[in-house]
Amino acid sequence: MFSTVTKKLTAAVSIAAAALLAAGCASKGAPPLEQMATARASINQAEGARAREFAPVELLAAREKLAEAESATQRKEFGAARALAEKAEADASLAEAKARAVSAQNTVQDLQRSIATLRQEIERRAK
Repeated sequence: MFSTVTKKLTAAVSIAAAALLAAGCASKGAPPLEQMATARASINQAEGARAREFAPVELLAAREKLAEAESATQRKEFGAARALAEKAEADASLAEAKARAVSAQNTVQDLQRSIATLRQEIERRAK
């Protein structure tokens, strides 16, 4: 009877220790390498879309958050690093979208000016 109680107690302690160990590992987690790589790729895409020129504030925010994510990773604060990397990716995506929108608006304006010039030329020749 004593051995049965001891076995059950030992099993309970082992389960509790395993649960605490698992909880400790889960809270630290692993470095958010994938999220940081995705954020870097998004920043590069934004730069390719001329975000430095058309969305500098958003691009800077993305870069700053990625730098903060890298610092948090160095401090082994992987949860914070993951969240910052995800925010950096979102900021970079916003910068890219804004840059593409501004670029498209500029193209539309250039086309409208070209059309106006062509109309003036047609009217001038028609006289």
